[in-house]
Amino acid sequence: MTGAGSGSAEQLQRGLELGCAYLNQRDRTVSEVRLQLQRQGVSEDLTEAVIQTFVEQRLLDDDRFARLFVSDKRALEQWGSERIRRGLLARGIDRALADAALAADGGGRDGPGDGGWGDVPESELDRALGLLRRRFPTPPEDRRERDRALGVLLRKGYESELALDALAAHARGD
Repeated sequence: MTGAGSGSAEQLQRGLELGCAYLNQRDRTVSEVRLQLQRQGVSEDLTEAVIQTFVEQRLLDDDRFARLFVSDKRALEQWGSERIRRGLLARGIDRALADAALAADGGGRDGPGDGGWGDVPESELDRALGLLRRRFPTPPEDRRERDRALGVLLRKGYESELALDALAAHARGD
């Protein structure tokens, strides 16, 4: 964002306007806003000033973004922890923050956790089994149907071992 005669206050204002327009579309991560501002020609110094302003005003919060992303993807998309983690990392969320958001939501494989998002938190296995029951009300009988069911779980981001456990539990009627 260079212009002859433009003052730094005007440049900062333009950066804030560009950032606000981008944030108004949906929640974003710090990394996403930084990249968007740089694509728009905002200098590195001004980009950092805009981000600092947004963080101070609580318009940008990677922790909040990660928690909401985990909750939304579990509830709306039935994604597994691995796919959610990949989605967070792709959006520039730090691995430790992604893991903390998953743990807070009860995303661990070993059982339910209390993320405060629902009445009874589910384990990853419970979620995978619920998805199988919705997509395949009767357990798959032949190899082709089992492969299809397994593929659904793997594409949703469930680990292969957990997906096989869910498939076996569904077949047993658990």
